Amino acid sequence: MRFIKRFKYAVIALLLILAVGLAAYLFLRTAVFGELPEGKRLTRIEQSLNYKDGAFQNLIDTPMFSEGNNFLTVNLKSLFSNKQRVTPDNPLPVVKTDLKSLPLDRDIAIWLGHSGYFIQTSGKRILIDPVFSDRASPVSFGGKAFAGTTLYSVEDLPDIDYLIITHDHYDHLDYPTITALKNKVSSVVTGLGVGQDFIRWGYQEDQLHELDWGESYPASGITFYAIPARHYSGRVLVRNQTLWTGFVIETPSLRMLFSGDSGYGPHYQEIAKRFGSFDMVALDMGQYNSLWPYIHMTPEEASRAAAELNTKTLIPAHAGRFALASHPWDDPFKRITQASKDKNYALLTPKIGEPIEIGNEQQRFSHWWEGL
Repeated sequence: MRFIKRFKYAVIALLLILAVGLAAYLFLRTAVFGELPEGKRLTRIEQSLNYKDGAFQNLIDTPMFSEGNNFLTVNLKSLFSNKQRVTPDNPLPVVKTDLKSLPLDRDIAIWLGHSGYFIQTSGKRILIDPVFSDRASPVSFGGKAFAGTTLYSVEDLPDIDYLIITHDHYDHLDYPTITALKNKVSSVVTGLGVGQDFIRWGYQEDQLHELDWGESYPASGITFYAIPARHYSGRVLVRNQTLWTGFVIETPSLRMLFSGDSGYGPHYQEIAKRFGSFDMVALDMGQYNSLWPYIHMTPEEASRAAAELNTKTLIPAHAGRFALASHPWDDPFKRITQASKDKNYALLTPKIGEPIEIGNEQQRFSHWWEGL
């Protein structure tokens, strides 16, 4: 009798494990997780000099975590770390600019929070890494946006000429936003392999322009250059099957750089050698941690990179909307302000939604984070 009971319990346990496993498998197959590159797209990836041993590689050695740490230790340390003020106590001050009424002959950038930007230049409208969802996560309990920062929706946008996606992480490639944008976007410019997600989500092949580092896409009056970044990719369990990249956007009168997610490295000096100077750069300077020092920049590293890039103006990126690390939410803004004193560029710190005149070194913004 005891054997029969044990056997019965063992069968029940096995069935529960199988049920959980099946549920997890089916969940990971849902559209939000995208799709790994295949067919001609995979063939092109395999021909890239940056794709080796079955995965994309950084230009220099870039461990995911600091020495002596791994995925388990980092998560345990993050879970039990003393997190203070990672989110603001009050809603952030914002400015909701009417994006549809902006004159097309003005060169304007508008920060959408985190790494999202609306750019208007040379009569074209460009959208970079937009996340209009209230969470930067595939699940309903993670990555909640700071209060007051989800002020824009797809309905607030005019038609978009170029959608730029730097890589496939959820805080840059947001499934609900991308699917809602489908009928407003003419072209998508992104890194190798990321187009597979867009195909699954209903976009057409002729809309997609996937670039390797060093490649460019010349459009009408604008050229997009894919530049190296020091990071990684992946939406589920498999990493580095699509390329992470920054972008240089060049018009006859302006040159801008958006780093995407990137740790500091010699690639910034190499970019400066190639392009000479910039009117505006937006650099990753949030979500840093001593547990992962190679894949995100600190504000001080971003300041150094901005100086090396010979830019007129610098805008903070990867901060101000989501808490994905354990530093205080306003730490990036305080530290970049201090680090930018007496530098050869002007630091611009707009509120979310506040218009920036691209390349205007005289434009000034408040320290809106103070007192919150």
